[in-house]
Amino acid sequence: MASGLVALLDDVAAIAKIAATSLDDVAGAASKAGTKAVGVVIDDAAVTPGYAVGFTPDRELPIVWKIALGSLRNKFVFLLPGALLLSAFAPWAVTPILMVGAAFLCFEATEKIIEAVTHHEGANKVEELALSSAELEKEKVSGAIRTDLILSAEIMAIALNDVTERPLMIQAAALALVGLGITIGVYGVVALIVKMDDIGLHMSQRRRPSSQALGRGLVKAMPVILDVLTKVGTAAMLWVGGGIVIHGLEHFHLPQIPHLAHAASEWAAQVPGVGAVTGWLAYALASAVVGLIVGAIIVGVVHLIPKRKKAA
Repeated sequence: MASGLVALLDDVAAIAKIAATSLDDVAGAASKAGTKAVGVVIDDAAVTPGYAVGFTPDRELPIVWKIALGSLRNKFVFLLPGALLLSAFAPWAVTPILMVGAAFLCFEATEKIIEAVTHHEGANKVEELALSSAELEKEKVSGAIRTDLILSAEIMAIALNDVTERPLMIQAAALALVGLGITIGVYGVVALIVKMDDIGLHMSQRRRPSSQALGRGLVKAMPVILDVLTKVGTAAMLWVGGGIVIHGLEHFHLPQIPHLAHAASEWAAQVPGVGAVTGWLAYALASAVVGLIVGAIIVGVVHLIPKRKKAA
């Protein structure tokens, strides 16, 4: 009996050791994969607050919550199973899918830049004014979830690309951990951003002069912060999309553009003391330029097709 108990304890210890090793593998894979997706995460966090702006304060957090639930549904119902099927049956398709998603990001960013320069976003504002608040909220949430689907697909594809050599269960657990962690992080930050003016207003009503001054500062800063976030989101779309295109060209043995981007980064990295920062900035700028070129080509094609149909 004693020897049987000892053997059982040994088996339990061995299973626990295997489980601990698996958890370490999952955590390590998730950490590495999540780090690679940080650019898309910045884009997601910068873009989303705009969808909750313009509503009454009591609707802001419910809207963020609806978008967060939609994001989780995107990741766990559609993208995670799709990523695992790709990994099992068509791992060669990961890079092309990444590049298609990157091209879409470049297209979206370029259109935003064109709209900002030509001031064509006014038509959308007029259409929004014609909707009721409930219809507008539904439309905004739907638009945010659609955008999240693209960004989440990029995040999952980037993460998958980094764990394709691991066993399937480790891949599934790592992707689930990345998806959940990024969703909580992004929409937690988004909720804080959209409620920042309310926090500032509350602080401005306190008795302490320092709290009042900080509160008024937060309220005044919010329009600036939202404007900066919009610009950061657009820049991140170009930087991330262009960077993925560059990596894709390397993967398909088309080294000319990647060589120029790496050469610019290496040259900028020679600045004494801040070489790591300037090198990264140079590569990000080169990626953004590539993204802008790709986006401009797609915008040109998309806007050319309707003209040809009218001519026909």
